[in-house]
Amino acid sequence: MIVTNITMEAFERGLSRTRTVIVPFGSVEEHGMHLPLGTDTFHAYELAKKTASKIPVFVMPPMWYGLCRSTSMHPGTIGISSTSLRMVVMDMCRSMYGQGLRNFILLSGHAGGTHMSTILDSADTLMEELQDARFAVLSILDLIAGLEKGIVETKGDAHAGEVETSLIQYLKPDLIDGSSPREFPQFPKFILVRNKVRYWPGGVWGDPSKSSPLKGSRILEEEAELLVGLVKTMEGFEEE
Repeated sequence: MIVTNITMEAFERGLSRTRTVIVPFGSVEEHGMHLPLGTDTFHAYELAKKTASKIPVFVMPPMWYGLCRSTSMHPGTIGISSTSLRMVVMDMCRSMYGQGLRNFILLSGHAGGTHMSTILDSADTLMEELQDARFAVLSILDLIAGLEKGIVETKGDAHAGEVETSLIQYLKPDLIDGSSPREFPQFPKFILVRNKVRYWPGGVWGDPSKSSPLKGSRILEEEAELLVGLVKTMEGFEEE
């Protein structure tokens, strides 16, 4: 059930089928020279909708802005602070809880470490406040790690590489502009840097040349099956 596409009566009827909601988080962020700035958000939202076609679940509209540290200086990246992200997570979940939802899957297409930590910490705080609510927090990298072996060829592929290029070739091929070379950036260990573009000039972390639309279709299908399994686990989960 895509929340923005249903009426209030349909929403109320839906609560008799499920109390589970997928909340897609993304970013407006560089993705190499060839992929659109909305790649993370497109991925998370399309995956949530694919999952909803397989099992009764509510799908919220995506949160377009995320916390982007490593790409903050690249052209086109528009990020928000951890404080803003935390407030959005907390306010959205409280409102959804007030509408009767109880199982919250916070799914992020953007997998930055600080971004994910902020969402996780927010959910952890909400668990203390909303005693009968359940939370799952995961990124697309968590799902990719669970894919069948052999689908993803590039070891360590994480950003605008094989996986994301394949998905956009499948989902939004008209938004691809050319290609980008293989890249694996090297940031100084432990040391924070101001000029992040110097260490990551191309904005790719992986190998786009290994991509294909067929691979994108297969990745999305397997990710959706993994999410279906998570929905079933959450709905049957009882804390000891």
